[in-house]
Order: sequence, then C-alpha cells, then structure tokens
Amino acid sequence: MTIMTTWAEPEALCRADQVDCMGVPITAHTPLGAAHQVLWFAEELRRTRESGAGSSSPSARRGDMDQEAAARTATGAATRRGTALGRDVHLCNAYTLALADQDRELEYVLRSASLNLPDGQPVVWANRLLHRDKTLPAIRVYGPDLILNVFDLSQGTGLRHYLLGSTPQVLGALRRELHRRFPGAVIAGACSPPFRPLTGQERREQEQRIRASGADIVWVGLGTPLQDRKAAELCASLPVVAVAVGAAFDFIAGTKRQAPAWMQGNGLEWLFRLGCEPRRLWRRYLFGNARFVRGVVRQATRRGW
Repeated sequence: MTIMTTWAEPEALCRADQVDCMGVPITAHTPLGAAHQVLWFAEELRRTRESGAGSSSPSARRGDMDQEAAARTATGAATRRGTALGRDVHLCNAYTLALADQDRELEYVLRSASLNLPDGQPVVWANRLLHRDKTLPAIRVYGPDLILNVFDLSQGTGLRHYLLGSTPQVLGALRRELHRRFPGAVIAGACSPPFRPLTGQERREQEQRIRASGADIVWVGLGTPLQDRKAAELCASLPVVAVAVGAAFDFIAGTKRQAPAWMQGNGLEWLFRLGCEPRRLWRRYLFGNARFVRGVVRQATRRGW
C-alpha cells in the first residue's frame, strides 16, 4: 500500500540550513519542518520497498530528487550510508554533543547520520552564535513534539510506527496515549529490550520482529548514546527510518514530568531534570555541560568570533 502524501516535497525540506556544531553536522529545521523530513524519508523508503529495489543505495533511491536537494537533505559523511538500507535521525542536545566530543564511535555515528536535529535550546543558541551569517530558527526540535507531530501528520496515510525502548509499563502507557490522541495512526509493534547488551541472536530476532511488523518508522528511546548506536545499527540493516528520541517515551506516557515551558524556552530544562533525578543526572550535567560550553567556545575562537 502506497502512503498518501500529505507533507512537503523534498525541495521545500531542503531549505533548512546545515551547520556545524562541535564537529557534528546539524540541520537547523523548525519543529514542523523536521516532522516533514522524517515523513519524507519514510515515504521514500516505502516506495523503494514496493518497487522491489530494497537493496539499492541511498543515492539511487532518491530518484527524482536533484543532486543539490539530495546533498542538502543528507548530513555528515557518506561512508556508512553507502551501504545503509534505511535512514537514521538523531536529536542532539548539549549532552549528546559533549559525549561525541570524547567518544569517537558516537562522533562517527552522528557525522555519518542521515539527519541530526537540534534538540536542546543551548544547541540552538550555539548554532546561532557560531553561524551568525545564516538565519537559523530560534527554537529547538523537541523529541516529544517530533513524535506527536509525525503521528499527527501520518494519520490515515498507512504509515506504520514501531516503539523500541523503555519498560513494558511505559510502552503500554505510551501506546494508550498515542492511540487516544491519534486514532488514525498505526502502531505496528513495540518492544522493551533488556537493559544489557543484546547477544547476536537477540539482535537478529529483534530486527526480524521489526521487519515482520512492516514498520516504516522505528522510534528508539534507549537513552544517549545507546539509542544513537541502535538507530544507526537498525538503518544499516533494515529499510526503516530509525529516530533516536531520548526520554520522549516517558514524557508522552506521563511517567516523567516535563519541565515548564518557560524553563524549556530559557535553556533550563537540564536544571529541572537534575532536580527530579539528581543521583542519576548530576554527573551528566556537571561535566557534560562544561564540556559543551568549552567546545562551543573553542569553535567560536577558531572562527574568529
């Protein structure tokens, strides 16, 4: 079944600027533009599967997209994507970029990704500081909003979603909430993996379940950096859009409190979350935030600001 397109065409999506933040390419989408981009990826892959060309390279799949549009849609190095079957999307906040600054494997995953989005107001501010020659959006692409926007736009299209991560209890609450808000959206399946590295057999079985579900988009909520590696792993072996969305499952399910809007808008969400989970998060924010600020200052100095 072909998805009935209700979202923007690729040329419109490609108007978003791609900028560098601490060595990671970030596409400065608006929240709605990011949702359209994810949906375009899903439709593109669905058409590829239906045409029987599932093993073709990403560049061949674009078909009717001109070279300039394709180049601006993709982000990062093309080395890994040359053999990938799907697309991986990562929401990058200050902590993600701080980790990538010291973790070469994560840095490679993000630099090779199909799409990196600015999740976290400090990342938006850093991009606007570092790239003052460009007009960039002043608001971030927030993980929960991305899920809700994509679910909303996908209603009645036949697009199939898969939820991967968290606990069975959170997944159950999440499914009920998404069904309540978006009765026309299709959730093809859900899986709460064990909180440990999967064996080779478990990984193959997990991928087989996702493939059998007919999923178009896999939402991955495993925490950074595990979810980023999982999204890259899935898109390398399955023709799906794998989106790493952090704590969005808990927020939408209502199992964790979200920061007030004024704190989110002023880049203080980290302080709210630290107050809610100090033992788990103090090290992340104490060292991660400092490393992020240091990295941005270093980049700004190199650019002559």
